[in-house]
Amino acid sequence: MTSNEPAPRPASLVSVRVITDDVARLAAFYELVTDTPVRWATPDFAELATPAGTLAIGSTRTVAAFAPGSVHAADNRTAIVEFLVDDVDAVYARLHDGLAGVGGTFVNEPTTMPWGNRSLLLRDPDGTLVNCFTPVSPEAKARLGR
Repeated sequence: MTSNEPAPRPASLVSVRVITDDVARLAAFYELVTDTPVRWATPDFAELATPAGTLAIGSTRTVAAFAPGSVHAADNRTAIVEFLVDDVDAVYARLHDGLAGVGGTFVNEPTTMPWGNRSLLLRDPDGTLVNCFTPVSPEAKARLGR
């Protein structure tokens, strides 16, 4: 690279994609949890856009376009999808009676964590952990710009 060439831009996280056997069911879950509508590209692909990034939801049928057999739906036990919310207790109250109707389950009630976030853990219909959280300590608020 010469001094006249611009430096390459660092990679930018655009989305995280989850693969499922039932896109409509997973989309309904994330719409309820986030109170945000998904955008449908095809019956096999939807996106939930947030100010920080996008959660993409793809059917197992889309995997063939990448590498057949490389992904298995409902097989995740290592990642947590996290959503920063204004009031995690209000989210819990809103979801309390409707989460099971979209195939989700509560893992815990809102709990204040040692690092200053108040967190609510859920499982989506495919078993992926979902954390809705609100920073409550001064340090957590400062870290997240709240």
